[in-house]
Amino acid sequence: MKITIVDCPEGEEDEIIIKCRQMDEQLLRMIGAVKAGKERILATKEGKIMQISPKEVYYFEAVDNRVFLYREKDVLETRHRLYELEELFRGADFFRASKSLIMNLSKVKSFAPAIGGRFEADMKNGEKLMISRQYVPALKEKLGL
Repeated sequence: MKITIVDCPEGEEDEIIIKCRQMDEQLLRMIGAVKAGKERILATKEGKIMQISPKEVYYFEAVDNRVFLYREKDVLETRHRLYELEELFRGADFFRASKSLIMNLSKVKSFAPAIGGRFEADMKNGEKLMISRQYVPALKEKLGL
């Protein structure tokens, strides 16, 4: 793979051009990571609106028609729906782990098999999340197992 970096003239917008014969999983992950690095998620906590970097997010969870964003030590609410977040971060480190959960794989310390074909993710902040058995094959594929 060849990488070329060209300085842009003042006032010109940054641009990334990808030339490839075939789009593969590695290239999609790189594109997702670049997109995720630029994105900000609006979330609220105690009436205050905050801009959150996806890198800070451990996981998103839907509960009673509301979506919550979990960081290392706090929880915020976002107006995005899980399917919107899944699409927004497609190709990045985010993974749909169940109908109500999207996790950031870069915040996972370890995985372990659990009862009933499920997997358990031990997060870096000490929380444990369950991956539904219907999503385990996709997880194994994403991890290259």
